[in-house]
Amino acid sequence: MEKKKIIGVRDKVPTALLLPLSLQHTFAMFGASVLVPILFNVNPGIVLLMNGIGTLLFIFITNGKAPAYLGSSFAFLGIGQIIINTMGYRYALGAFVTTGFLGCVLAYIIYKFKTDWINIVLPPAAMGAVVSLIGLELAGVTVTGGRIGANILTETSTSADVCVFLVTIITAIIGSVVFRKFLATIPILIAIAVGYITALCFGMVDFTPVVQSTVFTLPKFQLPIFDFKASLIMLPALLVITSEHISHQVVTSNIIGQNLLQDPGLHRSIFADNFSTMLSGLVGGVPTTTYGENIGVMAVTKVYSVYVIAGAAIISICMAFIGPLNMLIQSIPGNVIGGVTFLLYGMIGTSGIRLLVDEKVDYSNSQNLILTSAVFITGLSGIGINFFGIQLKGMVLASMVAVVLSLTFYILNKYNLTNNN
Repeated sequence: MEKKKIIGVRDKVPTALLLPLSLQHTFAMFGASVLVPILFNVNPGIVLLMNGIGTLLFIFITNGKAPAYLGSSFAFLGIGQIIINTMGYRYALGAFVTTGFLGCVLAYIIYKFKTDWINIVLPPAAMGAVVSLIGLELAGVTVTGGRIGANILTETSTSADVCVFLVTIITAIIGSVVFRKFLATIPILIAIAVGYITALCFGMVDFTPVVQSTVFTLPKFQLPIFDFKASLIMLPALLVITSEHISHQVVTSNIIGQNLLQDPGLHRSIFADNFSTMLSGLVGGVPTTTYGENIGVMAVTKVYSVYVIAGAAIISICMAFIGPLNMLIQSIPGNVIGGVTFLLYGMIGTSGIRLLVDEKVDYSNSQNLILTSAVFITGLSGIGINFFGIQLKGMVLASMVAVVLSLTFYILNKYNLTNNN
């Protein structure tokens, strides 16, 4: 059987292929990335601009060795909303900048002490489960309506909604395993196009915003206001985004077959991620993070080129200034976005299981069994705890449970207090 051709991280892509491959990544990230500023009641233009700039900086800082698209971070939503409601958005911007700066400091600490501590804090039995949760936890949003989900599991669901969703996901699945040569690299883009046409046939697409938009728009810039209390409230988010970042780098490493924690190094990627957040907050944008949707695209297409990612970043920057293009992509219905992300999130979940297999995790060892079990049940049960007014649940809480258990087991093993010794 013919294997799908792999386009490596630093491979250049023919000009004719670059635009469609980059558009595929743009479509994958767009729905979720613009949702964050919408929830913050901020114009998405500034966010699209800073996402693009942040992604280009990430590629530059990591020496073009780590393919990742930086989109709007959901980790700051709960805390950010608290600050916005009580103080105002500019105070939240100050807290975003402070958190990004502290993340850069963390990157320096990682640079000095290397990455050996990761296997102590998050050994493979825990890391694999956490990586899986990135996809599994997000599975629900793909079918519960809204801007980034199909209107399937709601009271207003119709047969047309189901039809568009199914056409999109079936096209993505069939395309991923049947398409050959050039088409094999863009199954997600084709699925979006087919889903979009199907949605058009059902009258689900409104072109009015596209027609009424001005050709040239200017993003709204705002300056941050720094406040110690706001920054203190935001501090727990640093733990969340660090855990998320490490998990994303691990799953990407598995997909591309290179250890990104070693080369270009976790210190570089964490610095780039947080520097982007800091820069975005300085001009009015929201925090950024590496995006699971784009990792999923790489897993499906086997196209890992940073040139393609950079192309998507440039498209995002252009959208910040070109009104009709921005509105056209925003017109993609949630039923189409949900159909695509339904598959992409599943691929991320599977990547975590693959990590467990590749690392040959021994489940006859009770510690490994408990670690994986505790992470999965914490992340999928829906339980949560309040921390400084913020509810921690899902992957975030599961990651913290994993760290606490892993450190506990490490200490017990060191002093020969377990029955494994």
